[in-house]
Amino acid sequence: MIDNMLPPALIFILGAVLIPFLKGKVKAAYMLALPIVVFITLLNLSLGNTWIVEFWGYELIMGRVDKLSLVFAYVFTIMAFLGVLFALHVKDNLQHVSGLVYVGSTLGVVLAGDFLSLYLFWEIMAVSSTFLIIASRTRESREAGFRYILMHLVGGLILLAGIVLYVQKTGTIAFDYIGLNGIESYLIFIGIALNAAAIPLHAWLPDAYPMGTPTSTVFLSAFTTKSAVYLLIRTFPGADILIIIGALMVSLPIFYAVLENDIRRVLSYSLMNQVGFMLVGIGIGSQLALNGAVAHAFCHIIYKALLFMAAGSVLQMTGKIKCTEIGGLYKTMPLTCLFCLVGAASISAFPLFSGFVSKSMIISASVHEKIFIIWLVLQFASTGVVDHAGIKVPFFTFFGHDSGIRAKEPPLNMLLAMGIAAFLCVGLGVFYQPLYNLLPFPVHYVPYTGAHVVGQLQLLMFGAFAFTLLILAGYYIPEVRSKNLDADWTYRKFGRFAYKVADKGLNSLNRISERVLMGFVKGLVSFFKSAAVKIALFVSVNIWLALGYRDKRLEIKKNQLYNDIIEGTLPIGIGAAVAISFILLMFILT
Repeated sequence: MIDNMLPPALIFILGAVLIPFLKGKVKAAYMLALPIVVFITLLNLSLGNTWIVEFWGYELIMGRVDKLSLVFAYVFTIMAFLGVLFALHVKDNLQHVSGLVYVGSTLGVVLAGDFLSLYLFWEIMAVSSTFLIIASRTRESREAGFRYILMHLVGGLILLAGIVLYVQKTGTIAFDYIGLNGIESYLIFIGIALNAAAIPLHAWLPDAYPMGTPTSTVFLSAFTTKSAVYLLIRTFPGADILIIIGALMVSLPIFYAVLENDIRRVLSYSLMNQVGFMLVGIGIGSQLALNGAVAHAFCHIIYKALLFMAAGSVLQMTGKIKCTEIGGLYKTMPLTCLFCLVGAASISAFPLFSGFVSKSMIISASVHEKIFIIWLVLQFASTGVVDHAGIKVPFFTFFGHDSGIRAKEPPLNMLLAMGIAAFLCVGLGVFYQPLYNLLPFPVHYVPYTGAHVVGQLQLLMFGAFAFTLLILAGYYIPEVRSKNLDADWTYRKFGRFAYKVADKGLNSLNRISERVLMGFVKGLVSFFKSAAVKIALFVSVNIWLALGYRDKRLEIKKNQLYNDIIEGTLPIGIGAAVAISFILLMFILT
């Protein structure tokens, strides 16, 4: 069936087209109204397929509505409202249009029930997010945006190759559970995993996200990786390889985050760490683990956006974002500091904050499935989160050394966006049942038990104690201006080497071929240029001869031709033609 309502994805995408033509309060109200209209549309949807369109003999399912797609659509729409509100003061249509197109394409991915619709929105998502990166209009942002789009275009091509093979194998473009059981499934898996920043395909995230503007990075933090998480839940639940990848993601980024000097790069590595928890849950594949992955994605989108909002507010008001350049800002930015602390408590999974009610589900699932090593890794990672995101980010931004900067609070719209996000972080941590009711499977999990609360508080307190002890003893890794090498070092170096090989090898061959070919072409052109008159004369004389001979033959009998030859009474053109042909032949041969 085709629903009477416009698909949510198109409401955002088509609605974004009108933004450049609006101004002032009308423009602000219109941008805020778009996510509200979409949210109301989502609330009025009934479970089941909708917006099915026939195309080239295939059914395009642009609205697969079930509990899994709806919960992601809800949180993406909420995040769209918060992102628009946070960026409301910005007078840059590039950000506003690309941001809303980005949101719309993400909703299209989440609601797509066929591979054709999915791939279309997947590529729109990659292009629109690139504009959010280059919106800073600096050389660094342009270069990062170029690397970003190259990575995602490669991932898109890998995904497309997998889709083509899958459709050829199954005869349908509809998709649900796929599983890793053939080359087509592995190609689809790699294409999705790249967007999830799965190790070792992750380096684009900390490279590109910190290059956005103070407001555009908030959008970037929410959609690409979580849409990939949604697709992995839909297509590859229970894939053991995701447990390994997730375990690496929750562990390795911690060390990079501790070393980083740029607050937004710290948060980017922290984002990878949190997505790792979700991938572990997807890999475990039980109902509790999958519910935990979905719930954690929901909570993470909001508290990670809050942390990026706090960092963006500092960057907006001070023009600085490195740990070595800021500090002591709690004195003049107390509200921003408070909101940052709420986000830090949420990502650290403090009881009564949103991260606790979602992350504990994944950790408990690892216990239920008796995967003891993964349980240990997740516990270690939980402690590491406290150190790098729970303490380092607010400590070096608002406390630590006094930088002497006395910046004011950001504009009211930015404070309102952070306030709403902080309210949701606390609200979801206290009143978690509405979130649990949205999850795809029935929930029988109770987060606030004595064992859960005490065990988590022990991890948090010992993590805080270790950070404090290292700081006071002077053994904490110092914050210095540096650039840390990541996995992208390999393909950057290989790319330069490959370019040099191609330049010296293939381009040299190309230049030799060009000289030979152009020499031949030049000689040919020169020959025809000088011989053109002679060739034209030769052809015209022979045509005249043929016509004259035909007329002569009409006048005399056939046996008279011999007499003409003997008596020398043939038309004079024959002799002239023979002479010219002989001269032209000699010219060509010499």
